[in-house]
Amino acid sequence: MINAERALDALGDRTRRRVFARLRHRTCSAGELAQGMGVTRSAVSQHLQVLKAAGLVVVTADGTRRLYQVDRRGVDALRRWLDGFWDETLGAFKEAAERVAAKARRS
Repeated sequence: MINAERALDALGDRTRRRVFARLRHRTCSAGELAQGMGVTRSAVSQHLQVLKAAGLVVVTADGTRRLYQVDRRGVDALRRWLDGFWDETLGAFKEAAERVAAKARRS
């Protein structure tokens, strides 16, 4: 199960967010991800390890290459966690609206 706090911490780094965003539409190796980013392949590999540990990236072997892709399960779990805030906000809004409506009916 994804730890939302760990995922948010992982995405708190700008370079990691860029790496994660580059994986959004395709599977890549660390070398491919490093191209054009201004960071070394080694640095990208370290960022990928943090994203993997946070449950946001999975790795598969293709011969000697390691290919990385977004772990949809991690993204879905993070989305569910964030949706909890939306659910609480809507619930509070509903209660406030019902109080105002009840007060208006009494007046």
